[in-house]
Amino acid sequence: MKNPRKDRDITSENPDRNPDPITGTPGAHPVGTGIGAAGAGAAGAAIGAVGGPAGAAVGAVIGAVAGGLVGKGVAEAVNPSEEESYWRENYKTRPYVEDDWTYEEYAPAYRYGWESCCTNPDKSFDEAEGDLQRDWEQRKGECKLSWDQARDATRDAWDRARQRQAAASSPSANTGTRPGQENRPMDRPD
Repeated sequence: MKNPRKDRDITSENPDRNPDPITGTPGAHPVGTGIGAAGAGAAGAAIGAVGGPAGAAVGAVIGAVAGGLVGKGVAEAVNPSEEESYWRENYKTRPYVEDDWTYEEYAPAYRYGWESCCTNPDKSFDEAEGDLQRDWEQRKGECKLSWDQARDATRDAWDRARQRQAAASSPSANTGTRPGQENRPMDRPD
């Protein structure tokens, strides 16, 4: 039996739903949920270990559930559809962009930046840069940019994603205004 929620054409109804690939439920963020669950599950197990093996098991489960929810919330702050649209509209305003280069040439670097930010929640760009540089050749696909050419775009997208995550996790995040809604280019000192 088909799931009517999953089979709907989400692009015409709401392109930002980010549906779960299995259930069709909106708001799926498996990477963020998994990272949060793993980190908090390990912490919960360590804390629960004070109560012996049973305490460690209970602590791991409670920590994983809580961490998964937190991780999902942080991941929801970075919507790939919104990021793609934002950078497509604003890339030409960035100081590192060459005049005759198209968005498509920079798109893999932007995507790499926001995705890597989400998968490295406890690292700054500077801390992750060595790994990012090393992995760029495998992640860039058909992109012709070298790491030196892609670095600034990757960092720009990383910084924007980190700002959106911070705004989403702040106490004032429940004001009804989504982070980055103003859709302005970020100004970062070079």
